[in-house]
Amino acid sequence: MCVNFVAEVSSNHNQDLKRSLKFIETAAAIGCSAVKFQLFKIDKLFASEIIEKSKDIKARKKWELPLKFVPILSKKCHELNLKFSCTPFYTEAVKELQQCVDYYKIASYELLHNDLIEECARTGFPLILSTGMATLDEIDSAIESLRSLKVKDVTLLHCVSSYPTPAEQCNLAAIKILRERYKCKVGWSDHTASRAVIYRAVHKWGATMVEFHMDLDGKGVEFSGKHCWLPDDIKEVIENIKMGIKGDGIAKKAPLASEISERNWRADPIDGLRPLRKIRKKWNLI
Repeated sequence: MCVNFVAEVSSNHNQDLKRSLKFIETAAAIGCSAVKFQLFKIDKLFASEIIEKSKDIKARKKWELPLKFVPILSKKCHELNLKFSCTPFYTEAVKELQQCVDYYKIASYELLHNDLIEECARTGFPLILSTGMATLDEIDSAIESLRSLKVKDVTLLHCVSSYPTPAEQCNLAAIKILRERYKCKVGWSDHTASRAVIYRAVHKWGATMVEFHMDLDGKGVEFSGKHCWLPDDIKEVIENIKMGIKGDGIAKKAPLASEISERNWRADPIDGLRPLRKIRKKWNLI
């Protein structure tokens, strides 16, 4: 089994290009296979009356990723053998991203945004959908739409849309439900910043993609939400999971190369003593 780790930058870039590039360099260094940003505009994300009434939402204008960053970020990812992705939050963003991304990601909050999903589907690119808050009927509708448009490469991410998500609320068993129901690749979009949860998602429930929110230094705008990983912490998780998968082995019971020499030191069936009698004979011990 191979697990792809995706570093979700979200809005922790702080609209700083050098910082954004550092995210990509860091993701490559800690063992990720992809980096994901988000492309949204507040006035296309929220209804105007909500923007006017909420100072917090209006302030998120400072969280937007400048569109001019996108080709630079994509180039950097590809130089480091990383896939580059970006979540579009408005339909025009799909075309704005098309020359730069390796796949599209639909956020949990956009799962009902049929026009956006279909716009992504028409590109023919791989598509990943997060399923936080969703019912099976809602996921059915999105999947049926993708299949009608003949999208071949779909990944569903089980996700819980609370920030942070308590471990007891993760419902990781839903990963199995999604895999069996939709017959597609399934992973885990993490909002827990918990090692135990990610290990369980992979080793028990077979998540083949783990997307996690990352910050570089605790200075990203979303770090205070307590759902973001720092690089050294998530690096340890990635290394441990990759090492654990290597331990799966050859799927048959037989002596392995590292233990062949020890076979001669087993108890001999005649007298129960070690090493085997044939070895003792070579040493003129019997």
